[in-house]
Amino acid sequence: MPKWTDEQKEAIYKEGTNIIVSAGAGSGKTAVLTERVLEKVKNNEISIEEAEKYFKKEPFEEMGYAKLDTHREIRSGFAEVIFCARKADEHLLKIFTRLYEQDGEVFGTRASEHQYELIREKFPEVVYDPLSHILKIEKKDKKRIGKIAVCTAGTADISVAEEAAQTAEYFGANVERIYDVGVSGIHRLLSRLDTIQSANCVVAVAGMEGALASVLGGLVDKPVIAVPTSVGYGASMNGLSALLTMINSCANGIAVVNIDNGYGAGYIATQINRMGVHQDE
Repeated sequence: MPKWTDEQKEAIYKEGTNIIVSAGAGSGKTAVLTERVLEKVKNNEISIEEAEKYFKKEPFEEMGYAKLDTHREIRSGFAEVIFCARKADEHLLKIFTRLYEQDGEVFGTRASEHQYELIREKFPEVVYDPLSHILKIEKKDKKRIGKIAVCTAGTADISVAEEAAQTAEYFGANVERIYDVGVSGIHRLLSRLDTIQSANCVVAVAGMEGALASVLGGLVDKPVIAVPTSVGYGASMNGLSALLTMINSCANGIAVVNIDNGYGAGYIATQINRMGVHQDE
């Protein structure tokens, strides 16, 4: 940590609820804040509860065109993810670089082949999946816990399912992929029921009429995250029919995310999986 004068420390650190730190988590400014708050707890000047409020005030890194949420993982348990689509090349490359410097890994969704080539010029180790459009650098020694079952009605839904599955894996969950088990051949689903029922959470990805989520909701005692996809013919209205089916399901325990939102489903499923693992401990 750099040596700061008392005047500099006072400029960085402000009392009570007015504490504001606009710096990265690894910076000297944040280290000063941490040291000062802990000193106050030790000296009984503030309570542990008050100190907790201070640490939850999220610092961020100002980049002009972006404000990187460098403390998101501390607050929520999940580091910031890049939504790559429609980002300018320069912005994407700099954001990707800073997040990598911060955490040693980066996860991006909805990336294009062009964006992959752009990032690969600087980070040859980056991995791109053209099916899910995920762009990532991931730590090799990552520990994964629990189990999430990701199910699709058909093979046309797999791109969205892979976004969910790879999101959950990146955030530390074991994922069981069970694809092409839609209601037009329900015996396929029943043949994998033991695996599905053993998961802490089930992700149901389906287009057309979206009935898979309702079927799964009636067969498991764990939460089902329903993901409508834009797969289908004209009257499916680009996923609206599946969305309406899922949010009107008579089965209990179903939560629905937006059309084609595999990332959102994977994120929520990971939260549920973590709770399930902690409950078993």
